[in-house]
Amino acid sequence: MENSEIILLNINGEDKQGLTAALTEILAKHGAFILDIGQSDIHRNLSLGILFKSMHNNSGDILKDLLFKAYEMDVNIRFTPITEERYSNWVSMQGKNRYIITLLGRILTAKQIAAVSRIIAEQNLNIDNMIRLTGRIPLNVEERAAKSCVELSVRGTPNDRHQMQQSFMELSSSLNFDISFQEESMYRRMRRLICFDMDSTLIQTEVIDELAERAGVGEEVKAITESAMHGEIDFEESFRQRVKLLKGLDVSVMKEIAMNLPITEGLDRLMKVLQKVGFKTAILSGGFTYFGNYLKDKYGFDYMYANELEIENGKLTGNYVGDVVDGKRKAELLRLIAQVERIDLRQTVAVGDGANDLPMLGIAGLGIAFHAKPKVKLNAEQSLSTVGIDGILYFLGYKDSMLDSKILNS
Repeated sequence: MENSEIILLNINGEDKQGLTAALTEILAKHGAFILDIGQSDIHRNLSLGILFKSMHNNSGDILKDLLFKAYEMDVNIRFTPITEERYSNWVSMQGKNRYIITLLGRILTAKQIAAVSRIIAEQNLNIDNMIRLTGRIPLNVEERAAKSCVELSVRGTPNDRHQMQQSFMELSSSLNFDISFQEESMYRRMRRLICFDMDSTLIQTEVIDELAERAGVGEEVKAITESAMHGEIDFEESFRQRVKLLKGLDVSVMKEIAMNLPITEGLDRLMKVLQKVGFKTAILSGGFTYFGNYLKDKYGFDYMYANELEIENGKLTGNYVGDVVDGKRKAELLRLIAQVERIDLRQTVAVGDGANDLPMLGIAGLGIAFHAKPKVKLNAEQSLSTVGIDGILYFLGYKDSMLDSKILNS
């Protein structure tokens, strides 16, 4: 041990105030150089690691003082000598790819975490950190929060990234939880623009179906809507067919529908957080401007683009004004807003449920299929299906402790 200049300390025991300070002060007194340090605390049980290099061939004196201090503070301490070759190999690993894997659901069990961990191991990746993003879990089931989230940091290069992504999606469906797989980068930590589809995303209905019910053509329009959302027919053609069936409907019906829109779970919380941290927000909808403007005013979205229905003498004509906001147009608008706001595309987020959302999900830095149709979920890299729309906050890396109501209302 005397001749070893690089030493790894592992300290375990009950967490006590001043413990880290006391140990690092000893290293400082002996002129040791700290190469790496990490600490975690689980249920008041501390796990502290310090990798240091003795600079004056005095490792024996350092270890003696550390042992006395550990005994005094009633914690366990272990010393491991590290060869220069092993240290150099560890340093070289820092250049390897790093990814963030987020597990989210109403509840998370050991079974779900074990299954994900197994896929990670099979892909030759290594977990180097794991944290809980949601709050601490009370033993009383009735007192537990409505969601649970764990974030894993992994390092390495997947054997087959596409296969891994597919395995994650299949696993999330079979075990009823959501999973996000993102490359770690400065862009992931600096998202600045988020664009939402409206119908079946921000609201739990398709407004055109609501209008059709009032017009007495509900079943006809609903069938066309379902076909379009599954990508079975061209969106613009389906849109033209559906709008035509609304001819003669009184515009007063739109206000009634707007006032009773079923808002998606978690939207209030999501928008408060996004606005608090400075996100630009947009609605990019294949629906209608009347309802988009209603949500824009209610929640404070910065942008809103949708389709405008033609009105004459207080009634719908069965036509629309301007170009249709279809999948291609949504992607163009996301790109345009990013340019106007001087935001890199890699800093953008897109959220939607239908096939016409795939183009914008594909170009965004983070594309999330929200409670999506099977085809959309299959083609999107991230999927959110088991919790409310505020689950997006965990995919963005926010912890419940950051989202305390006192903080948001300050």
